[in-house]
Amino acid sequence: MRGVGLLVLGVVLLVLALHLHGCSAQGGGADDDGGGGSSGSSAATAPMEEKERRALFAAIESFVGKGWNGSGLYPDPCGWSPIQGVSCDIFNGLWYPTVISIGPVLDNSLQCAPDAKFSPQLFELRHLKSLSFYSCFPASNPTAIPATSWDKLSGSLETLEFRTNPGLAGPIPASLGRLASLQSLVLVENNLTGAVPPELGALGKLRRLVLSGNGLSGPIPATLGALRGLLKLDLSNNRLQGPVPPELAGLRSLTLLDLRNNSLTGGVPQFVTQSSSSMASLQDLLLSNNPLGGSLAQSGWEKLSGLATLDLANVGLVGAIPESMAKLTGLRFLALDHNRLTGKVPAKLAELPNIGAMYLNGNNLTGTLEFSPGFYQRMGRRFASWDNPGLCYNLAAVDAAHAPSGVVVCKDLQEPSVGAKDKAGGRPEASSSLVASSSSSLGLTAAEVNGCWQKLVAASWLVLMLLL
Repeated sequence: MRGVGLLVLGVVLLVLALHLHGCSAQGGGADDDGGGGSSGSSAATAPMEEKERRALFAAIESFVGKGWNGSGLYPDPCGWSPIQGVSCDIFNGLWYPTVISIGPVLDNSLQCAPDAKFSPQLFELRHLKSLSFYSCFPASNPTAIPATSWDKLSGSLETLEFRTNPGLAGPIPASLGRLASLQSLVLVENNLTGAVPPELGALGKLRRLVLSGNGLSGPIPATLGALRGLLKLDLSNNRLQGPVPPELAGLRSLTLLDLRNNSLTGGVPQFVTQSSSSMASLQDLLLSNNPLGGSLAQSGWEKLSGLATLDLANVGLVGAIPESMAKLTGLRFLALDHNRLTGKVPAKLAELPNIGAMYLNGNNLTGTLEFSPGFYQRMGRRFASWDNPGLCYNLAAVDAAHAPSGVVVCKDLQEPSVGAKDKAGGRPEASSSLVASSSSSLGLTAAEVNGCWQKLVAASWLVLMLLL
């Protein structure tokens, strides 16, 4: 057995020796064939058209400054010397830039110079799919989005984003409507003004349209209703006026409609709950801080079974809260605060299975809140109903520890003797902070008071015995 083991060990050592010799020979061959390190680097260079390379460097240089030496720093931008924020893909055996992202996202990201500007070479990058600028144009460098040349990228560009650019001013070019391949248009927190171009309704592949945080004015174009595949529409924080166009009912795939903080009128759009429309995909409907006026639809809410967020705060609503809103079984957030709503609060709202926040404060609601103690305990401060002068709660059904904040106890449910005493003594009316009996005002029940009296008598007897 020992001889067999030695034989096996010898074979293994022989194989290792042959392997090491082969590696050494390959290394020597590489040195002989390469003729130096520079040739090795050249062999690894990704093939790229020189015209494309020059256009890439010129486009980036116009944003980051003339001192940027792209050809020296990144001789192989799609290969062994990649540029942070630039990605490439191969087409017909050659490499082309497909993604350009400029802005202080990472420590080594490309950042714009104080005098950044657009160059014509940007539109020569024929395979560009994604173009984004973050914090690139400060207020000291007012710059407009180019009005022309976007059609050169119509066959490739899928994403166009400008985020947080105080100096990006002027209108949204109508020519962006020619970007036939565009799927995402995000122009957020810039200083863009003027109208939303109706031409954007021609972007048939668009899935996301976000124009929030600008100074856009005028009406919402009815043409946006033609964007059948749109998933997210966010026009919040602008100066848009007029009614929400009924044509938006055509957005059957929409999951987010955010129109907050504008000057829109004409009531809550009826197409949201109309039987003739189908917005079953809608998850978030945000219309707060618009002078919409009108009242809440009395029916049709059950069609929005997937709705998770409904924000109608401060929109000038009048009338009652319809009981049919309790059919919003997927609702997690409901804001109806700071309106002029009247009538009772439907008790069935507490039965919403997924509700996590409900704000009804700042209205003219009246009557008795008929929610359970468990509802108030679970919601805490996420249920708000204060600033409704005619609203109260039943002390017999809800103890003071779980009472809704800022809501008074219903006067007709107080004990008669307590009411008479309050009137005679001129004391304040009962509320969530004022309780209905002398014992409970000390934080004790009647039984607890009786127990305390018995303990006091026993203690007095003990002291008397010790003195004797």
